[in-house]
Amino acid sequence: MRVSPLSLAWALTFLAGAPAPAQPPAIGNCAILPANNIWNAPVDRLPVAANSATYINTIGVNAITHADFGSGTWNGGPIGIPFVSVPGTQTRFPATFLYASESDPGPYAVPLNAPIEGGSQSSGDRHAIALDMDNCILYELYRAFPQTASWQADSGAIFNLASNALRPATWTSADAAGLPILPGLVRYDEVAAGEIRHAIRFTAPQTRRAYVWPARHYASSLTGTQYPPMGQRFRLRAGFDVSTFTADVQVILKALKKYGMILADNGSAWYLSGAPDPRWNDSNLSTLRRVLGSDFEAVDAASLMIDPNSGQAASQSTCDLNGDGAVTVVDVQLSVNAALGLIPCGAGDLDGNGRCDVVDVQRIVTAALGGACRIGP
Repeated sequence: MRVSPLSLAWALTFLAGAPAPAQPPAIGNCAILPANNIWNAPVDRLPVAANSATYINTIGVNAITHADFGSGTWNGGPIGIPFVSVPGTQTRFPATFLYASESDPGPYAVPLNAPIEGGSQSSGDRHAIALDMDNCILYELYRAFPQTASWQADSGAIFNLASNALRPATWTSADAAGLPILPGLVRYDEVAAGEIRHAIRFTAPQTRRAYVWPARHYASSLTGTQYPPMGQRFRLRAGFDVSTFTADVQVILKALKKYGMILADNGSAWYLSGAPDPRWNDSNLSTLRRVLGSDFEAVDAASLMIDPNSGQAASQSTCDLNGDGAVTVVDVQLSVNAALGLIPCGAGDLDGNGRCDVVDVQRIVTAALGGACRIGP
C-alpha cells in the first residue's frame, strides 16, 4: 500500500511547526558522537539485568551518589575533568606513552597549557582533553605531563566524533574501560539548557576482570561475578521522585533515568563525572547525596548491540521514533516524512515489510492518541 501525498496533506498541515526531533548532544558545531551511538541511546525501556541486585550490593546499596565536579577547587585543582576547545589550526604535539601498544601515536592537538584534571601538581589521573572544533576530533590523555614541546602520558586516544568506531578489543584509552571520556561528562551548558541527552560516566570501587560492550578494556584482577564489568550500564529507577530537587539537579536525575550511566573506571562508589565550571551551584549538586545505591538498577543493554566492534546502537522497536519518552505529533511527523520518502525509513517500519507506508503511519497515530504501539506483521 502506497501513501498518497494528498491523503497526508492534513497531517503535514496540522504538524507544520512541530518541534524538531531530538538531536545528539553537541558542543558548538560538533555532535558528540552520532545520534545512534550507544552513549546517546535511551535505556529507560530496556530490561533490568539479571544480576542487578548483586551489582548494586557490591558497589554499595547505602553509598551516596556524588557529583565529582563543581565550581571550586580541591588541592589546588579544578573539581571535575576539564577539557579545552581548540581550532583546527591548533599545534599538534608528539606524545610518548607508557602503554604505547594500546595508545594512538598522535600527534595530539592538546595545548601544552591545557587544564589538567586535579591541577598541574596532581598525582592522580591527570586527564588532559582537547576537542578540535573545526574537525570534531577528540584528543584524550591519561596521566599527562607536558614537556617542552611534547606530551608524556601513560596512555592516549584519538576519536573521530562522527564515527561509531570503537577502540580495538582489549585496548585501553585515556579511561580504564577503553571508552572516550568527554561524551560521558555532565556539562554546565547542557544542564542550563534543560536536558542531558547522553549517558553519564561513573566509577565504582571494585570491578571485574571483564568488560561488556561498548567497553574494550578492564582494569581489575577480580573474577567474581558479584563485581560489575567495565561498560556495565545502570540507570535511576523510574519511580524515583525527582520533584523535591532543584531544577538543575532534576536535569541530571532525569538523564540518569532515561540514558543512565556507564561504568568507566575504578574509583569511589556512584561518583558521577562532569566538567568543572565556575557556574555550578555546589550546594545544589551536593543534594545528589540523597540518591543511594539502592535507587539504581543495572540494565541489560545487550539487545542494542549490532556489532561488537561498533558503538552503533540498534533501533528500539517503538512508536516513539525520536526517543523522547512519549509518542506525540513529532513522531507522527517523522512517520509521515518517512512514508513520503523525505527521510530514511529506519525505525519507522513498524510492521517489518521493508518500507514505511500508511500502515506504519496509522499505527503511530493510534499510539499518539493513547492506543497500543503495535510492532510486527
